[in-house]
Amino acid sequence: DIHTVSSGKGEERGGVEPRLRSRNDTGNKVTVVLGAQWGDEGKGKVVDLLATEADLVCRCQGGNNAGHTVVVEGKEYDFHLLPSGIINSKSISLIGNGVVIHLPGLFEEGDKNEKKGLKGWDKRLIVSDRAHLVFDFHQVVDGLQETQRQAQEGINIGTTKKGIGPTYSSKASRTGLRVCDLLGDFKDFSARFKNLVKQYQSMYPTLTVDAEDQLKKLKEYAERLRPMVRDGVYYMYEAIHGSQKKILVEGANAALLDIDFGTYPFVTSSNCTVGGACTGLGIPPLNIGDVFGVSKAYTTRVGIGAFPTEQVNAVGELLQTRGHEIGVTTGRKRRCGWLDLVILKYAHMINGFSAIALTKLDILDVLDEIKVGVAYKINGKRIPHFPANLEVLQKVEVEYETFPGWKSDTAAARKWNDLPPKAQNYIRFIENHIGVPIKWVGVGKSRECMIQMF
Repeated sequence: DIHTVSSGKGEERGGVEPRLRSRNDTGNKVTVVLGAQWGDEGKGKVVDLLATEADLVCRCQGGNNAGHTVVVEGKEYDFHLLPSGIINSKSISLIGNGVVIHLPGLFEEGDKNEKKGLKGWDKRLIVSDRAHLVFDFHQVVDGLQETQRQAQEGINIGTTKKGIGPTYSSKASRTGLRVCDLLGDFKDFSARFKNLVKQYQSMYPTLTVDAEDQLKKLKEYAERLRPMVRDGVYYMYEAIHGSQKKILVEGANAALLDIDFGTYPFVTSSNCTVGGACTGLGIPPLNIGDVFGVSKAYTTRVGIGAFPTEQVNAVGELLQTRGHEIGVTTGRKRRCGWLDLVILKYAHMINGFSAIALTKLDILDVLDEIKVGVAYKINGKRIPHFPANLEVLQKVEVEYETFPGWKSDTAAARKWNDLPPKAQNYIRFIENHIGVPIKWVGVGKSRECMIQMF
């Protein structure tokens, strides 16, 4: 009878049960830390806090345009390309395929931090063989493009001139060179390198490159890099499905600088939202665990572009000076303004935050009143979304909620109850408005200044 159904699926397949991994046996989950504003939120501090327990800390996008300062035992370390987890001698740091790597920058950074006491970092660093390389001429071109934009449009993007954009352009136009190319046949690499140089020289006639000298240096870097290089996809797969591990992904830049979701064109050239963790490391969405957003208790932005809650007044100046708002990577003064919950909600729509770290609350200690942007209006009507069009964004009117300042020093607070009731009220309002719990509140520079709420 053709309608007979076999009792067990195994029988039909000759009695062998397929060894399928069930959806709940997914392996280790990866914790992701992301900037929720325009960068400089203090992600390094949150990562540093979590990295003390992590077995593996990964970077998945961006390059040495990121700048994280981490203070440990009174020493300040500056990281641009190295994951901040490199401080922890018990953990491994991984630079994923989505990161673009300037080798002179990488080794200079490592050596500089080694002089400050960071020992054995090169033994704890793993570099994906699929990561693209940033060459010196990419950096020169970055500067030339900025000059060109300034001349043609009267405004530039305000890039860090670290060659990040041009490298991602090379990657997208399929002319880029990767770590695996550098470590392969050097003759072949040299030919491709020279072609890439020619291509850029035809676009930028003023560009001069000493290709032979560059290649000589690259050959030296190749040998220094070789012991660190692995197949990143396989490495991550093994880390996820091996023994129990705490894996941390450190986002660089932030939601509103994302190439897709940021205030384009004043953005970076990679995805700094949660999807970048999957594509930049080669891991499935199923293995993404907690996603922590980091936001300041106010808002800052470097360079140009729309900034609805910006305060070009005494308040903005106070935030700038009290908060020492100067870029780690560029030394530029940051623009400052009130906390904008519209952008935080937008970042949450994209990233699905499990919780938020609110940093630099202590900077607001001296204010008589504190405002929070809660909605954008166009022609007097609230809009439910974050506008994609920059002209529209420039024109929005911000609706504010005003809070009385707590006018007391919070820098010594180490737990929730140490915070003044008015500060607690401010924090609760933010949580309720975004609909995401605040897990940490930062009130100072060092590790101890992060109040953990739950």
